Amino acid sequence: MAVIRPFYCIRPAEELAGRVAALPYDVYSREEAKRELEREPLSFLGVDRAEAGLLDTVDAYDGQVYEKARETLLRFEREGILVREEKPCMYLYELTMDGHTQTGIAACVSVDDYLNGVVKKHENTREDKEQDRIRHVDTLHAQTGPIFLAYRARKRIGEIFEEVKRGEALYDFEAADGIRHRVFRIGETEQIGALIEEIGEAGDAYIADGHHRAASAVKVALQRRRERPDYDGSEEFNYFLSVLFPDNELQILAYNRVVRDLNGLSAEAFLERVRENFRIVEADGGAGAERPSEKGRMGMLLDGTWYALEAREEIRTEDPIRGLDVSLLQDYILDPILGVEDPRTDQRIEFIGGIRGTAELERRCGDDMRVAFSMYPTSMEELLAVADAGLLMPPKSTWFEPKLRSGLFIHEEE
Repeated sequence: MAVIRPFYCIRPAEELAGRVAALPYDVYSREEAKRELEREPLSFLGVDRAEAGLLDTVDAYDGQVYEKARETLLRFEREGILVREEKPCMYLYELTMDGHTQTGIAACVSVDDYLNGVVKKHENTREDKEQDRIRHVDTLHAQTGPIFLAYRARKRIGEIFEEVKRGEALYDFEAADGIRHRVFRIGETEQIGALIEEIGEAGDAYIADGHHRAASAVKVALQRRRERPDYDGSEEFNYFLSVLFPDNELQILAYNRVVRDLNGLSAEAFLERVRENFRIVEADGGAGAERPSEKGRMGMLLDGTWYALEAREEIRTEDPIRGLDVSLLQDYILDPILGVEDPRTDQRIEFIGGIRGTAELERRCGDDMRVAFSMYPTSMEELLAVADAGLLMPPKSTWFEPKLRSGLFIHEEE
């Protein structure tokens, strides 16, 4: 069972929430973050991507980046941009995109649940990205971006959500990308107690997005425990900031791939190799091929032409990892044909979130890439099966939308 608890939140003043809230730090490039800060100086990117406010000659991992983030966080609070709650609270966080609504609980989750496997992961992390967030949390003494968790839906939690939503929203704004965000404060002891009990009964929790933030928060907590051997477990550093959503409300989009070259093959030779394990249909004008309609199918853009690929029966499997579409692509095309052995480190492959659409794949193939693959989205059922088996998905297997905003909830770990 997962253990959650309310926390003393630092959050934006009500009238400024829409200006402060920002997409997760790793969604932006440095240049994109800089442009966003020029557009909106109150954006939380000033804290989460502080290098965007420094000279380009300053390395993104330089110590002054983290000090700048700390200074900005303190300034935001000093100027009233951020305020502190007077008592521990939880929050309902509702996001609506294109008619799809999902509602989560913003609360703190026990570090020990992560260490004991109650909070399950499905992806590996990169050491450099972990170290970046460790230094960020350690310098700020705060967790500034929530971990996106999923739990198996429970009827009573949905009923509590509806009760809370009958009250007045703390925040209600539409972001520049058209996504509506509503936040409701949960301060009543009875409702908080019911949510703690119900989440405990829901069983394991699953990291949907934020593996690096979670791993970093846990490593900082372990560091604090070493520094304070008399800790009793109630200290704030023993908990990390999360938003927990029911699994039946989550929406996973495709995570597409583009590759720079054909590994020395001609287009004809490449297609011939692909045909060994996939049926290939050249789409008439590209209609439909770029958006695969079911598991086991993917679109492929090569030299301006879309092809529909369908995995042959002999390579399909019920194995929770090898049966994933991203695994079929990796195991039968990317590695053996295109020579992309490790997609985490190979500079010839890039990953493009499904929110950008297939037009972005076409643009990249007209620019600096040779071939693109449009994937059918991984399902929540597949993600849960992988995590329950204690396995890890290939990198960049899932793209969740809508993304949680950073800056709406800040958890001090001291």
